[in-house]
Amino acid sequence: MAFLVAVGAAEQGRQTMMFLTKEAVRPALHGIATGVACEGCPPLADLVQRYQAAGGSFLVCPICFTAKGLDETRLIKAATIGGTVPMWQWIGDEGATTFSY
Repeated sequence: MAFLVAVGAAEQGRQTMMFLTKEAVRPALHGIATGVACEGCPPLADLVQRYQAAGGSFLVCPICFTAKGLDETRLIKAATIGGTVPMWQWIGDEGATTFSY
């Protein structure tokens, strides 16, 4: 659901960033986002591609990423490692609409 909401926002031209934590850091790696949530649902790989093409970005929790021993060179193009400080810098002073899944 999080990817559907994020794709919808990005494709409508809204600045969109997903902050990935815990096991959710893995879809930010090449070749990992390959599943299909349900019959009739778009493949996760397609959603990630559409999200990136629409200018969406991923901020990947450095603590979660490092704890899993993952390789930063495998990050997809729209993903960067960063914690709460860069997240708040991205949000800025205007506030932001958030969804948590």
